[in-house]
Amino acid sequence: MNYYLLTLAVLASVVITEASAQSLNSPYLNKVYEYVPAPGQFINTMPEWEDGDDAEAMAAKCTELLSDEGMICLGGFGGYVTFGFDHPVVNVAGEYDLYIRGNAFAATGMTDAGSSEPGIVMVSQDTNGNGIPDDEWYELSGSADIDSIGKVVYNYSITYKYAGEKKPIAWTDNQGGKGVMVRNAYHDQEYFPAWLTGEGTLTFTGTLLPRNMYKDGETGQFIMKFLRYGYVDNQPNLIGGAKNEACCFNLDWAVDHERQPVKLSQIDFVRVYCAMNQINGLLGETSTEFAGAEDLHPSAVPTAVVDIEASSAPETGIYYDLTGRRTSRNAKGVLVSNGKLILK
Repeated sequence: MNYYLLTLAVLASVVITEASAQSLNSPYLNKVYEYVPAPGQFINTMPEWEDGDDAEAMAAKCTELLSDEGMICLGGFGGYVTFGFDHPVVNVAGEYDLYIRGNAFAATGMTDAGSSEPGIVMVSQDTNGNGIPDDEWYELSGSADIDSIGKVVYNYSITYKYAGEKKPIAWTDNQGGKGVMVRNAYHDQEYFPAWLTGEGTLTFTGTLLPRNMYKDGETGQFIMKFLRYGYVDNQPNLIGGAKNEACCFNLDWAVDHERQPVKLSQIDFVRVYCAMNQINGLLGETSTEFAGAEDLHPSAVPTAVVDIEASSAPETGIYYDLTGRRTSRNAKGVLVSNGKLILK
């Protein structure tokens, strides 16, 4: 059988169509693939761990909780959740692509501070076509990369050590720092993820944001400054009943591990991780909360100006039709695979 390979000349442009097949795409996340929180005061409760639950069971609990407008906790620095939608998220030129909710709120009488526990967003394409999030990840660069030059720590790494049930959880990092995950009287359960205690340690690596907490001299309250944009659980989800743009994300912000821009036409997986290592007095550790995500253009499909050339064999990898849905490599018509259009 002969195949015709349509080489993409323009990857960035997209078109939004109203075809009935595309309208079936749900805008909301439909699966949590991984839930690997760092230790923290809400771990094993959001969602609740029960005896016998393993990593797969906890991921399923996250999916169920988030589908019912619930919320999960990622714990201290590095703790993360990986999720996806029932379709690829398309990079729509000039538009925000994702809306991600947390539980941040403004302090009374303030608009730029309150409760803010920023998490960083990473995205990935299923380039090897196996349907699981094991390909290269790209960070969505946020405002701290501009506003806090010299204060952000890239390639920060932290290791938490499990010493036994309800024992102090010590941590060390690659900057010479060390400390203990502080327990409090309000949360008496185990702070280390119970289904991961057999590992003995948990190590996370990522971008560490500068601390945003200060103590108000008049009220004695611990206040956390909002960052301008680019982080989950950083600012209130809504302003005046409308989506807060600070909770929206553009795939054009993607950078690689060397902080170089990466152009992504679409992505298949999203990861959110807690990006601060900070204790806020009696409030405890900064721990990003995650309350769900939305594709802002679920009907969008990639389009491009193309050149046509003959190919003697089909491309390998995962395939999509022009509605953005995964399909078989044997399907007929115009398919998308590995950043190329294939005409069968």
